[in-house]
Amino acid sequence: EDHLGDMDFKVAGTENGITALQMDIKIQGITKDIMHAALLQAREGRMHILDIMKEAMPVTRDSISIHAPRIIKIKINPEKIRDVIGKGGAVIRTLTEETGTTIDITDDGQVTIACVNAENGEIARKRIEDLTAEVEVGRIYDGTVLKLLDFGAIVSVLPGKDGLLHISQIANERVNNVSDHLSEGQSVRVKVLEADDKGRLRLSMKAVANDETAGDKAEEAAEITDTTEN
Repeated sequence: EDHLGDMDFKVAGTENGITALQMDIKIQGITKDIMHAALLQAREGRMHILDIMKEAMPVTRDSISIHAPRIIKIKINPEKIRDVIGKGGAVIRTLTEETGTTIDITDDGQVTIACVNAENGEIARKRIEDLTAEVEVGRIYDGTVLKLLDFGAIVSVLPGKDGLLHISQIANERVNNVSDHLSEGQSVRVKVLEADDKGRLRLSMKAVANDETAGDKAEEAAEITDTTEN
């Protein structure tokens, strides 16, 4: 097309107007009339193409396909960057290999995750958020028993964050042998009772059970009140 005619003119846009122009000309300048005529022809062609596109898809999608490549951006505490990268880059290397993503982290904690599909991107995002999350006192976590001790167990509540579940906090009844109630690798729900200035956590399964019992009683009381009023 560059050798046919004196002008190569590309126009892109929407129904409402032009969004981009690109022109190559082989003559010395261009007149206003030629420019006007070219833009009118471009509009006719653009409207024709847009009408065909509307026939195929009358309404635009609210979101892109879950299988489409995308970029996810999140912000983390800059002090936590080393937790995501790991010693010698081991953590971030494993994360990118297992999820098939590309991860870039700037010094201010801006994380960019480039992924080939939504599922892998969300897996990477969740793992980064878990790696950088702060354990909250009073919150209940789904944990994993890492090791059994004579006086309790070590339970992981987040990646790299584990604490002591003392034998007295396993159940409301007396526990003589930890192994009667727990096993390594078991999933348990624990409540964080305390976190000291060194980051050591004190956990409780008993507190979770007590909270759930209190919640059930509150619901029963509310139902009784509603029944009485009606």
